[in-house]
Formats: sequence, C-alpha cells, structure tokens
Amino acid sequence: MELVNDDMRKKFLAWQCLVRQRAMRVGDGRPTDGMRPSVSLVDGQNFSESVTLLLIHISPSEDIAQFRHLARKTHDPADRYKAAIKFLSSTYYQRANEFSDQLTGSFSSNSLLARALSASGACMLDFTQFGSRFKMECHVQLLKSDSEPYQATYWHNALFNPRIPPDLTVLGFTPRWDSATLEEGLRVS
Repeated sequence: MELVNDDMRKKFLAWQCLVRQRAMRVGDGRPTDGMRPSVSLVDGQNFSESVTLLLIHISPSEDIAQFRHLARKTHDPADRYKAAIKFLSSTYYQRANEFSDQLTGSFSSNSLLARALSASGACMLDFTQFGSRFKMECHVQLLKSDSEPYQATYWHNALFNPRIPPDLTVLGFTPRWDSATLEEGLRVS
C-alpha cells in the first residue's frame, strides 16, 4: 500500500510541475485549472470558488530569499512580474522530487472560506487539466507567519500582487495519499 501511495504522490508532483512550468512558459504565469482545484468539505459541502495553490520546495529557504529579493528589488509591478516569470520558468519546476507535497494557499485575513477550511481540518481537492484529474482528501492546517511554507507563499505572491496585505492567512493542504484518485484520458473541452 505504501508503494501505491508513494507512486500517486510522485505522479501528482510531476504533473503539478508540468502544469506550473507550462503556465510560466506559455501562459505568462497565469494560474490554470491544474493550479486552482475546486474545494469541498469532506462531508460533501461544495464551495463555489476554486483556490489557487502553490507548490513549494521541501527546503524553501533559498526560494524565500530569492522571492523576497525580487519583490523588494523594484517598485515597478511590471518589472517584478517579469522577473518572477523569468525565475519560475527557467529550471524551478524541473525536479518534482524536490517539492513538498504540502500545497499552500493564501487568503485574506477575513476569508470565510479559510475559516471554514481551518475549522474543519480537512477538505477534498479536485484538480483537472491536460485530460487528467486528481482528487484527494487533504489535512488543512493554518500556517504560522514565521514558518517557511508561509514565508515562501507570502513572498511568491508578493511578486504577482503589488498590493499584497501584510496580514494574509496561509493554509497548508497535505494530501492523504491513500484517498487520492487519478483519472486519465478525460476529454478536454
């Protein structure tokens, strides 16, 4: 069973890297469906909005420093955006085994969705892109502002959002691989 779970984890991370690298190289960095899963509580209660989730390295300290440097280097949002795309489209997503399987998402400090997810402690994420669909239950955790996943999320988002508020809520989503399913060969509309 562990081998199956590890295989699913590896497939998902490789797919996420492909989705993100393509978005950076071809889509000008705009989040795609594969980066914006639909969210529901484990009891089946659906939310109308998708959430954009980030994939971060297992050891993100160098990324945090680079993201912070790029964000503070210029006050021009267009220059910051271009620098972020250049950095993330090069080799950033080429080694899936270097990424944590905890995805992160940022929310406004008064987000009702973030409160509901945090209070529940679990949710279902449903990712679909390129004819593939990953669906999985995740443990949801409120991240502390001094944690590396929080800092990586904050500074990554600061590259794309010049008006990022200082009091973000950042949640971590850790998949339960024994619950994950993969459908391939779906019709792409």
